[in-house]
Amino acid sequence: MGNKLNIMEFETVTLDDEKSALVIIDQTLLPNKIDILYLSDQKDIWDAIYKLKVRGAPAIGVAAAIGIYLAVKEIETTEFNEFFSLFTVAKEYLASSRPTAVNLFWALDRMEQVITGNSDKTVSEIKQLLYKEALAIKQEDIEVCKAIGENGLSLLLENGLKKDDSFGILTHCNAGQLAAVKYGTALSPIHLGHEKGYTFKVYVDETRPLLQGVRLSAFELASNGIDTTVICDNMASQVMKNNWINAVVVGCDCVTANGDVCNKIGTSGVAILAKYYNIPFYVCAPASTINMDIACGKDVTIEQRPDSEITEMWYKESMAPEGVHVFNPAFDFVDNENITAIVTEYGVLKPPFDKSLKEILLHKSTTAEF
Repeated sequence: MGNKLNIMEFETVTLDDEKSALVIIDQTLLPNKIDILYLSDQKDIWDAIYKLKVRGAPAIGVAAAIGIYLAVKEIETTEFNEFFSLFTVAKEYLASSRPTAVNLFWALDRMEQVITGNSDKTVSEIKQLLYKEALAIKQEDIEVCKAIGENGLSLLLENGLKKDDSFGILTHCNAGQLAAVKYGTALSPIHLGHEKGYTFKVYVDETRPLLQGVRLSAFELASNGIDTTVICDNMASQVMKNNWINAVVVGCDCVTANGDVCNKIGTSGVAILAKYYNIPFYVCAPASTINMDIACGKDVTIEQRPDSEITEMWYKESMAPEGVHVFNPAFDFVDNENITAIVTEYGVLKPPFDKSLKEILLHKSTTAEF
């Protein structure tokens, strides 16, 4: 497939039930090649999540739901206890692919609840319920991301976004459509605003070491006709100092009980710079990423990635001297004091976050929406 297309026309994650396959865009090959993968084997699905062929909190959740459905679809037993035991094995296997991804566990737990809540039904009936639940998680992701986009857009309008002016945004990593099924989280306000005729000038951190910014966000934004400029991660301070940035908008993988936010490595530094330059720092977070069982950011288990992602991945030969140590955490966390607002599908959260998070979760528990 060529690149003469708008990536917004594709769903990043979907199910082909006839082929018993999880269907994803291989994001490790972007932007130079668009390859649609049909994955049926559990090892291939695990590998796709671990190696970031599918990545981003919402997309990982949907992929996990579809992946575990495909696992149980192949189970032949009709005895409930044996079926549930085999489900548990498959669940634990998929859960091991990304230990920091809250949405991965959220989706797998939600699928498990379908089984435990229907133990009186036949295995065949439970399989059909799991199929419906996986599709429901996928559809909800689309609706959630659109709602986050609408809430985020309203926040940008409050912050000075006008149709006759170009509005400068800095983003880090990729939290757009490629990180979800459609729209995305952090890039959703931009995509929806673009549809409504607003003009953005987006500065995209390259996001070392895996370059999700330059490979994915820049590709996605540019293919949608949005003015996009790529910068190295260490240039963020300069574009802020130049008064080119009206707001910073990022996604996240986990929100803790006190409002600290875990996101792609480098996000913390961007937040500190934004506070220094008095630029609002907005985090777009589906409610499913909120984990009230984790007190604060320092309690989050940070995934350590392979050394080769820094030393070898983008080079013909290793760029590091032999024998040096490599520190390669996948994420860092932003202290809540550096966050202006957290945008969810249920509304915009302002400090103090320990209070507003409880209020939004109470609203979530009492509404039928999503």
